[in-house]
Amino acid sequence: MQQQQQQQEDHHYSGMDSFIMCGKYVRYTNEQVEALEHVYHECPKPSSIRRQQLVKDCPILAHIEPKQIKVWFQNRRCREKQRQESSRLLSVNAKLAGLNKLLMEENERLSKHSLQLTLENHVLRQELQQMPAASLGGIRNQLDHAALASTETSSDSVVSGGGLHPQATPQHSLRAPSPAADELLSIAEETVTEFISKATGTAIDWIQLPGMKPGPHAIGIVAISHGCLGVAARACSLVGLVPSKVAEVLKDRLSWLPDCHRLSILSSFTTGNGGTVELIYTQMYAPTTLAPPRDFYTLRYTTILENRNMVICERSLSGAHEGPMLPPVQSFVRAEILPSGYLISPCEGGGCIIHIVDHMDLQPCSVPEVLRPLYRSSAILAQKTTIRALRHLQGLAQEASGDNLPQNAQQPAALRTLSHRLSRGFNQAVNGFLEDGWAATVSDDMDDVTVMINESPTTKCGQFGSEQLLCTLGGGILCAKASMLLQNVPAALLIQFLREHRSEWADCDIDAHAAAAFHNTTHSDTTGHYRLSLPLAKSSEQEEILEVMKLEQNAGDANGIHMRDNFVLQLCSGIDKNAVGVCSQLVFAPVDVTLSDDDPLLPSGFCVIPLDCHIVGGSGLSRTHDLASTLEGGPEVTGLRTHETGTVSSNHLRSVLMIAFQFVYEAQTRETCAAVAHQYVCSVVASVQRVAIALAPAHPAPRQSPTSANAAVLARHILQSYRLNLGIDLVEIDAGDDDSQFEIFWQHSDAILCCAWKGFPQFLFANRAGLNMLETTSGALQDMLWEKTLDEEGQKTIYADFTRVSQQGYAYLPAGVRISSTGRRVNYDKALAWKVVAKDDSIQCIAFLFMNWSFS
Repeated sequence: MQQQQQQQEDHHYSGMDSFIMCGKYVRYTNEQVEALEHVYHECPKPSSIRRQQLVKDCPILAHIEPKQIKVWFQNRRCREKQRQESSRLLSVNAKLAGLNKLLMEENERLSKHSLQLTLENHVLRQELQQMPAASLGGIRNQLDHAALASTETSSDSVVSGGGLHPQATPQHSLRAPSPAADELLSIAEETVTEFISKATGTAIDWIQLPGMKPGPHAIGIVAISHGCLGVAARACSLVGLVPSKVAEVLKDRLSWLPDCHRLSILSSFTTGNGGTVELIYTQMYAPTTLAPPRDFYTLRYTTILENRNMVICERSLSGAHEGPMLPPVQSFVRAEILPSGYLISPCEGGGCIIHIVDHMDLQPCSVPEVLRPLYRSSAILAQKTTIRALRHLQGLAQEASGDNLPQNAQQPAALRTLSHRLSRGFNQAVNGFLEDGWAATVSDDMDDVTVMINESPTTKCGQFGSEQLLCTLGGGILCAKASMLLQNVPAALLIQFLREHRSEWADCDIDAHAAAAFHNTTHSDTTGHYRLSLPLAKSSEQEEILEVMKLEQNAGDANGIHMRDNFVLQLCSGIDKNAVGVCSQLVFAPVDVTLSDDDPLLPSGFCVIPLDCHIVGGSGLSRTHDLASTLEGGPEVTGLRTHETGTVSSNHLRSVLMIAFQFVYEAQTRETCAAVAHQYVCSVVASVQRVAIALAPAHPAPRQSPTSANAAVLARHILQSYRLNLGIDLVEIDAGDDDSQFEIFWQHSDAILCCAWKGFPQFLFANRAGLNMLETTSGALQDMLWEKTLDEEGQKTIYADFTRVSQQGYAYLPAGVRISSTGRRVNYDKALAWKVVAKDDSIQCIAFLFMNWSFS
């Protein structure tokens, strides 16, 4: 219907097209418009030869000059561009309206909560003055716990169409069918109340996840817990899907969460109000071979509230409720899901607003101490579960609407499925569950590489799409894997290097043999040379790349195994350097040129998980590490991690790296293949260790920050060095004390950025105009990379500017472009750079001044 309406509009406007030729208006008939529209859909910009041929082929256009037809096509392209821009603006406006609604609700909630606490505090203080001295102790206790008491009074509110309405708890008129079910229903109702209090932000102290900025193109508003039991993450966003579709997708956790190994509904019953109570058993993959996997036994309750909001909440059951329905499972650690779930509110203009809460106690004491940060990090939970759910929903919404899809992406659903299968298959290889047919081989324990074998992948291993292809293996699958602890190596940087420099760690002959053996086993009939091209582009927000690579190989082989080209499907994700808690991975699997959804995949690769991001969700964010603390005379803090402050140094990054490689073997070559796989992974481990050493700083040194030195003193050194190098004053530095000089420097209209030089440029400090130019804050400035603020032309001269300044003390720079933290281009007329020296003539940093800057 929409397409027919669009064609009618095109015909209408095209029919009304008129041109002044020799003082006369020329109008097109409907038949002429149809002929031109037919050509336009085939070729929107025909050449002059094509237009002349069109006049000859269509008799109804014989009396129209080619110049008139050229103008018609220009107008038609202009209308198409205007229509696309109008559609884009409408979409952005809808997103902004939804985001504005969410922010207004959050602001209203915080205002009400603050007012409530103020009133309660005022009443209690009045009672304190009137009560006798014997009762003062009890009143003081009430004052100390006023904030906790307020959360109980606010837990009776729910979101209705995105707004908060008190006393709207769900009512159930009919009883459950049995006493046991009645008791479960009572637990479900309690879960709804507790979950809604978390979803609306009153039950847990939430802080915004660093790096997640709200905006029209943002994934949503994401927060993590601060000081609560376990780990928790909360998110809310506008999704362009109907609530029933959203509920269906989110409940099918296996379809979008690669960390979920199994989800079984043990029993269920329907409540009197049309809701559903389900008892669910869930198994989750372990992130490394060094820790056992987790499982959950939970109650899930789905219901519609009186205000038309849909709730899907879940919590763990224990004690008598576990009963005989939960099968005993060895090697799993029973973890706990605290009241969590999804609150789905329909929107008037279509789509819905969704609130997601994930709250878990992952039993960190059951893993080695070095890995406990993985189970205590709310940031990792947010990235791996909460944000992944939002991205999956928004991807489905984009596919349904056809907006913002990658160029040439003809089958986004199939590509998303391949990405999910690669991640899930890699987790399957890392864990090697016995129930999936995996068994460990005999090892001499001389190294950390483990080899496991699966002799029945068709019946047990759920990562394959077609059993018929793998029934002809005649052998099985083996996996060689290892874990490594990395120091001072950013996860995203390591994964990017491994992707771009495959020859540094891979053996091309072994990779080609493995791919050829896989193709021969699956009886592929395709031969010859062919390059596969998949229409998946890079997503700037998710930083995920899915690509097909042709393996390099040496020519010639006695067995003829290299007579065909071998390809691998490769997934690279988590390469956003500024995201907190992101797991970076590079996973690949041999594929055939006739790749389809039913083809089996044997994923191999690397996964790097940060260990130190748990402090972001802890007490480290309770303090403001920016310039305000210095201006207000607050205590000076450092960026180094200590037991007292709970902060962390970027030069002491820790992460755990998982390496897993899978191979196909035949029955008679089992032992040989196991030995080759073991030796190959050992060589990969050694290569990655060399790469990690090369990428790590040679001499890690503590970073100076605006909070670790007196900002006023630093500003004075900057101004004095300016006068020393250029002979004039940037501002008046003789009048007033350091604080007055700093205030003038801080308010200077030109952007001033200071950069330390430790073999590579590193942001140190900026005045207010500098922070505005880069669209960042003082705390986030130090995490920005200097080269990321340069355009392509600026990156070519990144070291030349520093060399000129270090040699002559200062340098004038021509007009150019900088890139802000949000990706916007900043034009400036000219710039100036000079050395900043201390009293002992040592170089503190290099200052840059950008004049007349503006956003383009």
